[in-house]
Amino acid sequence: MKRGEVAAGSKTALVTGASAGIGRRYAERLAALGYNLVIVSLHEEAIEQAAEELRAAHPSVAVRAIAMDLARERAAYELYDAVTGDGTEIDVLINNAGMFSFLDILKTAPEKISRLLLLHDMTLTLNCRLFGADMARRGGGHILNMSSFSIWMPFPGLSLYSASKAYVKSFSVAFSKEVQENGIRCTAVCPAGIATDLYGLPKDLQRFGCKIGALMTADRCAKKGLRAMWRGRRTCVPDWWNKIFIPFCLLIPYPVMKLLRRWTAKLQK
Repeated sequence: MKRGEVAAGSKTALVTGASAGIGRRYAERLAALGYNLVIVSLHEEAIEQAAEELRAAHPSVAVRAIAMDLARERAAYELYDAVTGDGTEIDVLINNAGMFSFLDILKTAPEKISRLLLLHDMTLTLNCRLFGADMARRGGGHILNMSSFSIWMPFPGLSLYSASKAYVKSFSVAFSKEVQENGIRCTAVCPAGIATDLYGLPKDLQRFGCKIGALMTADRCAKKGLRAMWRGRRTCVPDWWNKIFIPFCLLIPYPVMKLLRRWTAKLQK
C-alpha cells in the first residue's frame, strides 16, 4: 500500500478551502488514498461542484460538502458540530482555507485584518483543539496546517499575511510536541509561490511561472505536504531550492528593503 493509504471508506479526512487550488488537490489525493471526505469552502456552488467531481472520480468513497464562512469567531465550533453531529470521526484534518493580503497595514481595512486573523489563526487553532481532542481520545490522527514561505519575508505589504502565517508555523511545531504522545502528528507546510488564484495572477503567468520554476503547481505542493505529514515531520518547505533562499530573505539590508518598498508600493492592492 502507498504511504497513508487506507481501505476505501474506512477513514475520513476534513479539508478546508477545498473548492479549488491546493485544498482541492489535497482532497483529490486523500480520496485516491481511500479517505471519505468532508470538504469545506466559503462558496456553496463551488464546493458542491467540487464534491460532485470528486464523487465521480472516486466512487468508492463518500464526499460531503459544507459551505461555511470560517473567518468568524464561532466558525470552528459550528464546523465541529456540523461535521460530528452525525457521528463522523475525523482522522485527517487539513487546515488549508486562507486569504491573501498584500497591502500596508495603514491602508488595510480593519474588517479585513480581523477576518484574516480569525481565519488563519483563531479558526485553525480551535479546529486543532476540537478535532485534536477526538483524535487523542481514539489514539491518533494527522493534522496539516498551511503556513507560508512568507514567514521568512516580513516585507512591506506582507506584514499582516506573513505574521499570521508565522503564528501557524510556531503553533503547529509546539502543538505537535504536545500531542505526539497521543499518537497525533501535526505538520506545518510552508510553500513559496504556488500557481493558484490566491495571489490574483492571471492563468498565463501561472503557467509561465511553473515552466521557469518560479512557481510550484498546487498538486505538487499537496503531494509534498501530505508526504511530510505521513512521515511525521513538524515543518515542510516544499522543494529544496526554496530552503536555500531563507537566509537571504532574513538578511536583506535596509537600503535594499527601501528599494523594495518603493517597488512593492506600486503593486499593493
